[in-house]
Amino acid sequence: MKKYTLIGLVIILITGLVAAGCSSSTNKKSYTFAPLEDFPEEVQLAPVSVQQAYQFAAANPEVLKEIPCYCGCGAMGHTSNFACYIQDDSNPDSLVFDGHALGCSICIDITFDTMDMLDQGMKLPEIRSEIDTIYSAFGPSNMP
Repeated sequence: MKKYTLIGLVIILITGLVAAGCSSSTNKKSYTFAPLEDFPEEVQLAPVSVQQAYQFAAANPEVLKEIPCYCGCGAMGHTSNFACYIQDDSNPDSLVFDGHALGCSICIDITFDTMDMLDQGMKLPEIRSEIDTIYSAFGPSNMP
């Protein structure tokens, strides 16, 4: 009986390892993240989801500059979801960070939805249309 139990455990272990190996190869992201050490302390101490949203924004400005935000930040002068994270990106070696998204779940949710849609292979116009549809109930867009 012990022999069969051991064989069963080995089979389960091997199956699990093979499945894990297969799933990681299909989990490739179509974008990159900026290194966390490049961010101010308040971002580094934030929850992981907030850290990842800032990292995505810094590494993918061409994406989030095309995506609106609906949290009301247009009144603060924000012109895209990117502006919720970065005030000035004129010098990529010394970005000026905006702390707004540290406390705004709508900004973070829009960014994560954008990342998910990129993973699904959607193009920016499609993503923007989906974001507009989903988030317009929260307030006005900060983009024309």
